[in-house]
Order: sequence, then structure tokens, then C-alpha cells
Amino acid sequence: MSLLSNTCPFDLQLNGYAGTDFNASDLTADSLHACCERLLLDGAGQVLATVITDSLEEMTHRIGAIARFHAADEVVRRVVRGIHIEGPFIDPAHGYRGAHPSDHVIRPTVEDTKRLVDAGCGLVALLTLAPEHDPAAAVTQWLTNAGICVSAGHCNPSSEDLARAVDAGLRSFTHLGNGCPALMPRHDNIIHRVLACRSLPFVMFIADGIHIPTEALGVYLHSVGIDRAVIVTDATSAAGMGPGRFRLAGQDVVVDATGATWNAEGTHLVGSTISMQATRDVLLRTMHLSPIDVDAITITNPRRLLKC
Repeated sequence: MSLLSNTCPFDLQLNGYAGTDFNASDLTADSLHACCERLLLDGAGQVLATVITDSLEEMTHRIGAIARFHAADEVVRRVVRGIHIEGPFIDPAHGYRGAHPSDHVIRPTVEDTKRLVDAGCGLVALLTLAPEHDPAAAVTQWLTNAGICVSAGHCNPSSEDLARAVDAGLRSFTHLGNGCPALMPRHDNIIHRVLACRSLPFVMFIADGIHIPTEALGVYLHSVGIDRAVIVTDATSAAGMGPGRFRLAGQDVVVDATGATWNAEGTHLVGSTISMQATRDVLLRTMHLSPIDVDAITITNPRRLLKC
């Protein structure tokens, strides 16, 4: 069984799917295999399995498990192109941190970063961090030199921080419009700074119609340009399962009747339940993008971001 074609969708941020949580400490080879079969059935294409903030011990365990299962399973290798590490090097402030547990948010160091990357046995392809907490962009530079793409996210860097990070190799911003407080300064805020940063090669968005209203997403896409935009699902184990209670990295998430995924208290969104095919339908039928543009932001641009 060969790798999927470069003409299939590529989701750079998938936390789990159809009942399988990539961040479960007890993830098994069988559950990952079944998840990948379901992803193939649902036309998901290829994905980056995303591991989010926890203790370094737990994160290295989860990354290592995915890498081992990937090496041993042809179906998993067909679907999982690599690993996206989201955290723990993010902004600890409420709002910017999102659903990531505050107890495990830490400042980035090359030593800790190398520990996470080594656990992936060459499978780590993307890492999301807060540029303002990466002094002199040392970790960004180290990752770039190692051939791993760096994305800013769950962060509040100044324009100067962003520019410094881009000079060091920063290639994208993770799910712009999310991972930030509901209330921010009207003009000097992280969304406007990223939109104004023309030197940043790519910007990622969640296009489920819930994380960002479609009208706002249309404005963002117009500002960034189709050639710099990448669409991700940020889907969790709840995707494809309907309303109910599910798990993400040891925490309860609740899916309501609209498909929105909330933390147990219902105060903020925690990933999504949308599939990549459903995302493409939103872009085509609700936002009225052309098929060429939809292919660009779900198929071509993710591969350009990763240089693959």
C-alpha cells in the first residue's frame, strides 16, 4: 500500500478522530490503526497527528507511542505523514493558553525541545510555540536547522517578536483567530499583527463555521491571500461521533447539538468535530470559494508549508 497522492487533502492539525485520542496515555496500535482506516473511509487524506501540552514525560511517551505504531503499521504510515507538537512552549496567560493545561506550560529551551523531537524518531514535522517566550529565537532557529517547521500559536508576540522569529525561520501561525482571548484591544492585537506580517509565509485557520464566523474568515483569507492560507480541522476524538462527552489529553470535552466542542465547564472551545471533507464543503458551499482555491488551501499549501 503506497502513500496517498499529493492530490489528497492534508490536515496539519488533528488531535484524534472517531473515538481515538492521539493524546491518550493508553493509545494502542489497534486504536490508531482503526482511526486511520476511518480517516481513509471519510476521505481525510493525510494528517499530522497532533500532541498537545502536558508534562514532558507524558508528551514524550505519547510522541514515542505514535512513532512506534507508525513504524509498524502500513495503514498508519499511509495516513499519518508526521507529528505536530502543539505546546508546551506557549503563552501561559488565560485566553492565549486556550484548553492547554496551565500546570504544564513552560518556557522553550533547546534541551527540552530536543527531548520531544527525539521521541518522534524523525516523525516530528511541525512545532507550535510562543515566539515571545523564545529568547533570541534560539529554539525556532534550532528547529529550522533540524528541518522541522515552526509555527507561532497560543501566543501574544509583538510585531518585533514576529519579525525576529520569521528571520529565524518561523513559517506559519497556528489557527489564527483562536487561541486568544475573547476580549482584546480593538487595533493592537495578535490577529491584526499576524495579518500585517507579510513576511510570514503561511497562516492556518479552522474553517468549521464555529471557531471563526464565515464572514470573518472571508476577511482573513482576503487579507492573507489564498497562496499563504492553510486550512486545518483541529479535530478531536469527538469528530464523527455526534453529541456527547469525550476525552482529550485526560480532560473531558462536551460536544453540543451544533457540533461545537467545549471544555467541561462550557467556557471555551476545545478543538472541533469537523472532518476535512466537511471543511471543504463549508469552503465551497457556504463561503463560495472556487474549487481551485479550496484545493490550494487544503491540499497544496499544507505541503508547501512543510516543504514536502
